[in-house]
Parts: sequence; structure tokens; C-alpha cells
Amino acid sequence: MDFNDSPEEAAFRLKARAFMEKTCKPKGADKALAQELDGKEFLAAAKAYQKKKAEAGFAGITWAKEQGGQALPPIYSVIFGQEESKFDAPAGPFAIGLGMCIPTMIAFATDAQKKRYVGPALRGEEIWCQLFSEPAAGSDVAGLKTRAVRDGDEWVVNGQKVWTSGAHYSDYGILLVRTNPDAPKHKGLTMFFLDMKSPGVEVRPIHQMSGGSNFNEVYFTDVRIPHSQMLGAEGQGWNVALVTLMNERLAVGGSPGPDYAEIMDLARRLPAADGQSPLIKDQAFRAKLADWYVKSEGYKLTKFRTQTALSKGETPGPEASIGKILTANGLQDITNAAIEAEDHYGIISDTALAPMEAVFQQSYMWAPGLRIAGGTDEILKNIIAERVLGLPGDVRVDKDVAYKDLPTGR
Repeated sequence: MDFNDSPEEAAFRLKARAFMEKTCKPKGADKALAQELDGKEFLAAAKAYQKKKAEAGFAGITWAKEQGGQALPPIYSVIFGQEESKFDAPAGPFAIGLGMCIPTMIAFATDAQKKRYVGPALRGEEIWCQLFSEPAAGSDVAGLKTRAVRDGDEWVVNGQKVWTSGAHYSDYGILLVRTNPDAPKHKGLTMFFLDMKSPGVEVRPIHQMSGGSNFNEVYFTDVRIPHSQMLGAEGQGWNVALVTLMNERLAVGGSPGPDYAEIMDLARRLPAADGQSPLIKDQAFRAKLADWYVKSEGYKLTKFRTQTALSKGETPGPEASIGKILTANGLQDITNAAIEAEDHYGIISDTALAPMEAVFQQSYMWAPGLRIAGGTDEILKNIIAERVLGLPGDVRVDKDVAYKDLPTGR
């Protein structure tokens, strides 16, 4: 592994750092921007930030220049991400659109469509969402029920999606539907993109236990989508979806939130069971700290291998799935331990009252969702087992069965 930037990479890092210092506050310097502003104000701030980012050449770093990008190797995107993560940057509303949806559009849309949609998304003028999961088909995306039936030059869509992040403020979305129930479940799917303000589209925010409403239910009632808005060929939606899913797993691989450094800081402040010495002196808790440290350093070295591969122009393989399993489970473990260590104060999630601005309480409440987003632990472990370790694949008894013939619950 090479831990050092090349001269070109070092110059880019300095440029990125200067841009971030000029544009955003460092993390922890003040109250987080998302806590200061209401939803509409935060969205406006996010769009303004994305516009500045695009104008400075830090949006779509790896994209082709005709798409508004810089056509730089992937390592440059990693470098900018490292620098951006040190600041309170309102980049969240664009993570799905630019990280998952627009790359799918670039791969499958027509030249005219790319010219129309890619630029506005890159500049923060339009926001996209991903409409995949359903109440009866979460991890098993190919088991979805939402139907699209062709009517002349249009497709009529009926069904429901759920857990759609950002649907309530999105302008467009990519939508995976079933167009052929007579084919096996993976072969009867088709991908479209649509205007989220289309007649018949209803978005219902889901109130989460963290207090936010970032996820949504989306209902489709006789929604008409032009045939020209199909991405890829009819019945080939699963192949198109794989492009989106691979980008999603890369995007959610490194989870934001407290790590061992934060809980070590907390352990210095809290008393141990004896009420006298700090918690960090407790031998059982020190063993946990050591375990979290080893896992964190191991993952960091794995990321360095990935970054070395990117720097050499190579493409990392499915081993990237390891990152999401480690970080998502680690976040849940660390936040749970911190809340227990705070004793009865652990139930307080008010950022003004809880230790360290309730970072552990807030992260604890959305950590379980991170273990689902981008593929559950079980799916990612299968990917690692089959594609990294070369173990035999799972037996699939439904592989060649028509979707309409699959057994269902009562």
C-alpha cells in the first residue's frame, strides 16, 4: 500500500481544502447547520453549496467533461470526500441523486436526456431519488410488485414504494417496476425515470423515532410515464438496477457518526461503576475500546488498499462490501455502549442537554437503518462469501419460476 499522495494528488488536496475552508465551517466549530435551519432553509443552503461545488470543479470529479465533470481518476473523488468530511457541508440531499441515480442516467439515458438532466443535478438545481424498495420486497428487490402496463407510447404504473429517502423534496426519480409477470422475477423488470410531480404520485413522509422524516412511502395510481423514459431495454431492469445498487453500496460504505475516538473521549468524562475513577480506567470497558480500535484500524487499512488501487487506475472489487458491514454494525455497537455508559442520562436525546450534543443518541436511532440501506448484512455477507472467498452460491429454487407462479402469503 502507498500511504502518500502523489504530487498531483497533494496539489488537488490543498485546493480542495482551501475550497472547503472558504465555503463551510469545520465540524464541531459550532452547532451543526442541519440543527440551525429548518427543512426548507437547509435545502436552500444545500443547493447553494452544491452550486459552488460545481462551479469550483468539485462536483462529478470522475465524470466525463461532456457531462460537466473533470474526468479525473477515482482517487481524486476519494481525496475530496476526505477533505469535505472534516467540514459541516450540507451535501446530504444530493448523495442519492449524484451518487446513484445520475450515474445510472449517464449509463443508460439518451444523449438528449443526459444533456437535459445531468447538468441541473450536478449544479444542485434538481434533486433525484431512488424508487426501489417495497413493503413486501426490501432486501429482495427483484420480488417487487409495482406494475407497469404499456398503453401506446406510455406506461401506466400502479403500486407502492417505501423507505424512499428524500422523495418529499425530490424533483425526479428512477423507478424499478414489473412489466412481465410471466417471466422469472429477475427477468420481468424494467427501469424508468419520472417526474415526481406527475399526476398520481403521492409522497407520504414516515416519522422516524429520531424525530426526523427523511424516509417516505410513495404511492402510484395510474401514473403515466412516456416510453421514451425507459432506461435500458424492456425486461432488462435488473441489469440496470445492479449499476444503481453497486453505486449505492459504495456510497453508504463509510458511515458518518461517532467512532472509537468519540467514545474514548466520552469514557474520559464519565465515571466508572465505583463513582470515583473515570470510565476509561475500567478494564472491561478498555477491552471494548481496544476491540473497536482494532476493527477501525483494520478497516482503515482496507480502505487504503482500495485507495491505492484507485490511484493506480484499478477498479476495486466486491470486497468493498466489507466496509458497510463493519461500519454499520460498529456504529450500532458503539452508540449502544455509550448510551448504557451514560446511565439514566442516556435516555436524553436533546442536543442541548445530552453529553457531546447527543451524538450517540441521535446516531443510535438511525444506525439500524444503515444496516439495511444498500443491502442488508446477510446480502453483503453472501457477496463476500461468493465473490471474494469463492464459496458456493445460495440455492435459488425460484430462479426459473415465473413471477406470477411464486407462492405468496395469504
